Amino acid sequence: MSDTTLLLSEEVREALDRRRPVVALESTIIAHGLPSPRNLRVAEELEEVVRTAGAVPATIAVLDGRALVGLDKSQLERVANDDSVRKLGHRDLAPALAAGASGATTVSATALLAARTGLRIFATGGLGGVHREWTTTQDESADLGLLARTRITVVCAGVKSILDVPATLQRLETLGVGILGYGTEYFPGFYLSSSGEPVDWTVRTPDEVVAVMRAQDALGGPEAALLVANPVAECEQLDPALHDRVLADALTECGERGIAGQGVTPFLLDYLARHSEGASLEANLAAVRGNVRLAAEIAVAWAPA
Repeated sequence: MSDTTLLLSEEVREALDRRRPVVALESTIIAHGLPSPRNLRVAEELEEVVRTAGAVPATIAVLDGRALVGLDKSQLERVANDDSVRKLGHRDLAPALAAGASGATTVSATALLAARTGLRIFATGGLGGVHREWTTTQDESADLGLLARTRITVVCAGVKSILDVPATLQRLETLGVGILGYGTEYFPGFYLSSSGEPVDWTVRTPDEVVAVMRAQDALGGPEAALLVANPVAECEQLDPALHDRVLADALTECGERGIAGQGVTPFLLDYLARHSEGASLEANLAAVRGNVRLAAEIAVAWAPA
């Protein structure tokens, strides 16, 4: 990408030049994940969490055909309030840049742009993955393939619990994407502290994560991502019984309505939010805050490397 299509904010550029810690943040949660005006408040809160931990936030988005790594106040407000801002996966970046379009970046687009600018740490909520009924629909998130060929460390609360978690873990293994359980021996369940699926490796400090990152670089080989699976605290998770009941109802209704493809995820997430009376959204935000905080701590530990 040229300097005219991929632009770093002055703060992010200076931080990279001085080898200060930086954390990449996605913008889809701002534009499409939360209602206004809460979305802007959350965006500002997450950036402040990064700063409080001693790192520089780099929220990523595309505005008027330019990929921006690090947003100023007015740009953040535009992503939060402009209804014309699209949702961009990594395959959408080139058309968006060519058309002069504006969009919020998903996990795959954020990871690609972050890695392209030399950022190594990225915080998000939950990843996409293999959808239920995959044998019929062949529906799999683009996140997985992109992470298989992008050297970035992603702090997440697992994958969205509406997905087929065991199948997603199998797919990540096949793709060679490393997974570290942070303080847990079980893969997180997004809204839930545990999906019930074990992880092979557990770390307990940011320094231990950084040691794995250094070993990745020393080994060379495929440029795959490293997932740091950080569970939401049990006291902040969605009630497991409520989660299972509402999700089962949501899946049934989704099938009855014939919703398929890209419409499945937003339908299920919206159904969970409405029928849990907002509790799923609060659990999601608790997970994101925890992930952003941990990502900043890892970035601080990584910076002198």
